[in-house]
Amino acid sequence: MNHPTIPIAVGKVDAKAAASRERKRQAPRGRRVEPDALAEVQALLGDAPRRRDLLIEHLHRIQDRYGCLATRHLAALAQELRMAQAEVYEVASFYHHFDIVREGEAAPAALTVRVCAGLSCEMAGAGALLDKLPALLGTAVRVLAAPCIGRCEQAPAALVGQRAVPAATAQGITAAVAGVTPAVPTHVGYDDYVAGGGYALLRDCVAGTRSAESLIAALEHAGLRGLGGAGFPAGRKWRIVKAEAGPRLMAVNLDEGEPGTFKDRVYLERDPHRFIEGMLLAAWAVGIRDIYIYVRDEYHDARPLLAAELERLRAAAPVPELPAIHLRRGAGAYICGEESAMIESIEGKRGMPRLRPPYVAQVGLFGRPTLEHNFETLYWVRDIVQRGPDWFAGQGRHGRKGLRSYSVSGRVRDPGVKLAPAGISVRELIAEYCGGMADGHAFYGYLPGGASGGILPAALGDVPLDFDTLQPYGCFIGSAAVIVLSQHDSAVAAARNTMRFFRDESCGQCTPCRVGTAKALQLIEVPRWDTALLGELGQVMRDASICGLGQAAPNPVDCVIRYFPQELA
Repeated sequence: MNHPTIPIAVGKVDAKAAASRERKRQAPRGRRVEPDALAEVQALLGDAPRRRDLLIEHLHRIQDRYGCLATRHLAALAQELRMAQAEVYEVASFYHHFDIVREGEAAPAALTVRVCAGLSCEMAGAGALLDKLPALLGTAVRVLAAPCIGRCEQAPAALVGQRAVPAATAQGITAAVAGVTPAVPTHVGYDDYVAGGGYALLRDCVAGTRSAESLIAALEHAGLRGLGGAGFPAGRKWRIVKAEAGPRLMAVNLDEGEPGTFKDRVYLERDPHRFIEGMLLAAWAVGIRDIYIYVRDEYHDARPLLAAELERLRAAAPVPELPAIHLRRGAGAYICGEESAMIESIEGKRGMPRLRPPYVAQVGLFGRPTLEHNFETLYWVRDIVQRGPDWFAGQGRHGRKGLRSYSVSGRVRDPGVKLAPAGISVRELIAEYCGGMADGHAFYGYLPGGASGGILPAALGDVPLDFDTLQPYGCFIGSAAVIVLSQHDSAVAAARNTMRFFRDESCGQCTPCRVGTAKALQLIEVPRWDTALLGELGQVMRDASICGLGQAAPNPVDCVIRYFPQELA
């Protein structure tokens, strides 16, 4: 059958279809965006850039304002950032500190109290506090057990909202809920820092009095290594990144989430400009114009302190040109202490470690060569250069070189950050720097490097605490987080605490870590351990996990089997 030909304005129809397809392509798919939700999100963001890498910052704005992330706001944010709703949701749901509320669900209580359930706090009675608080505070306050919040020397520690409560008691938390604010530590501000010679070294470098090579050589001669845990030589890292084609970036890790570690927070609260000057010296020597500082969300008081001092620095302008410095806020993910996971988070993504090579020094933040450093590593740059590398290198003990900042917690009389010679033994550290063991406690064992560093008995209390000294014993020093156990504690209980932490903090990217930590916890929670199966499981996790979390998680379990067999009898 012949059909009549109908004339069609082909050009006009094609143009309309193309425009329709473009509108559909640009509009994120998913639930319909409610106009009032979009208006609320737009008002919150104000004139802030609508960039993909600022996704987590924008999620924080919504969470801070409304106490949760309603799906209506997530959909509106996705449209505002021109992102898929699924992508916004997967990022928001990755981080512990974001509360997603779906349609029909009740929002969480207006105030959340987080009691640290880390090992040091557990030993100090956090469990009893968690049991008591819900009835005491009522339904208007949500009480949660939280992973380590970086205040182990103040155990048991808690966060009321975003305010820290050190040496927490039921009475102290109740007072904080009622609005009583604990005192904030005083710190060395910009004017006092400059009066003490601060930024003179930076001015000399910018003026050409010193060369970049002289700074790098000083770090190499001093033997300064990365103090976030990996221990890579700092001077060598500067050379590697400097040799890469620009533009180069810097990423600073202030997300010390390792249970038992709190040194970076303490130094930031005391003397922020010593770190800032070290950071600017590194940027000058390596040729970096943009710096990103990634700060733990748990360090709520430290973040505005740092922001205020950076603003003071910009206003004073001690040198003609300063790099652009960007603060990024974590959202409760231990894995973001790993350098590539931190970079993913800075880019506004889930904090999942990258496969390497390429390495961060070559292809890092936004695909550029990146100098990644721990906070404390940069804190020592000024002193090493001004005092001379021999000053730093000459202070070790037992054949080791340099100084170490040991975060000491647990059963000692005087916990805290102890600046001591590298290579000191834990027995010496307790006696000389911590006032001995706490009353009624005898030295039983210790974790030399936080949750992932393993557990050693008192019989090995004379081993030097430094890089490369603990590996023969199945342990490592990491960030020098020393947790001291007494006869009232159990290595088995410590291993269970750390494995619960690793299970909860695994990013889930690789099966050996995601499944292995859960299976290991299941195997060690029973009275009798299947040591053969635990050994096989631990070997698989070490061999096949992508990053250090899965590779190090079996260490405490292996140490219990090796050094504390009496607890398993």
